Amino acid sequence: MVEKTITLENVSLTDFLGVENKNIRKVASAFPESKIVSRGNEIRIQGSTPEIIKISDILEALLDHYHKFGKLTEDNVQKYINDEDQPAHAEYDEDILLYGTRGAVVKPKTPNQKKLVESAAKNDLVFAIGPAGTGKTYISVALAVRALKNKQVKKIIITRPAVEAGENLGFLPGDLKEKIDPYLRPIYDALYDMVPTEKLKFYEENKIIEIAPLAYMRGRTLQNAFILLDEAQNTTAMQIKMFLTRMGPSSKVIVTGDRSQIDLPRNHKSGLVEAVEVLKDVEGIGFVQLSGEDVMRHRLVRDIIRAYDLSESKNTMD
Repeated sequence: MVEKTITLENVSLTDFLGVENKNIRKVASAFPESKIVSRGNEIRIQGSTPEIIKISDILEALLDHYHKFGKLTEDNVQKYINDEDQPAHAEYDEDILLYGTRGAVVKPKTPNQKKLVESAAKNDLVFAIGPAGTGKTYISVALAVRALKNKQVKKIIITRPAVEAGENLGFLPGDLKEKIDPYLRPIYDALYDMVPTEKLKFYEENKIIEIAPLAYMRGRTLQNAFILLDEAQNTTAMQIKMFLTRMGPSSKVIVTGDRSQIDLPRNHKSGLVEAVEVLKDVEGIGFVQLSGEDVMRHRLVRDIIRAYDLSESKNTMD
């Protein structure tokens, strides 16, 4: 009798194994001559070599399904046991980044969003710059979640400057999470769309996904991670340099920002604006400019952005 052990990583055991291990018991019942035992994050398989290969293939397919869709049902398990390659509702589209928590497809919807995806594939550091509502943060979070699900990175780190609190969070009421949540809410909104609540909780508790103000990045080396700096227009030159020099081996970084929404004091130059100018000729860094044409919010948002851009250009000429 041969034995094989499969270790489950980055998985909510309850979601994958099922309540009272129903999912794994369904696999075991399909192979009565083999023994399948689940202990902690390990699944041990004992049986003949041909059956172990079949069981391993099914379990790997189930893991791929779980990481892709964020959930696993008994019906899914049965379909894979019956050698159905994909669930009936799955669709193939090379632009799809992942499937959201409510089954919605997450993919780039405009040419510039697609450029962001392509640039991130080619470069380890990408600057995505554009007005609010263009999807630059949402697509960046999706790319990070996909990289984690595909085991291209071991963790996700998402940060943004808490300018409204002056990065001086001590005077705010509550614990650290309560202090910083208002400034990181847009990030959580995107993550809740892409990662089931319990799974996101598991990731955060195990430091697989970290969400923190920029000030907490100082002194760290961020390796084997997908790192997103959001609202980078509100960093100072020193802050963004500190952040960019945190990059470690096997890391991906996306920096997003909106030049039109700088909240820094008048005597502070935006670190994002300076970084784009300083780094524009550095090989291996991608730059993607999004515009009002990429806005995916209410139709009026696009017109509002155009009106403000036109007003600013007139004021500049005057």
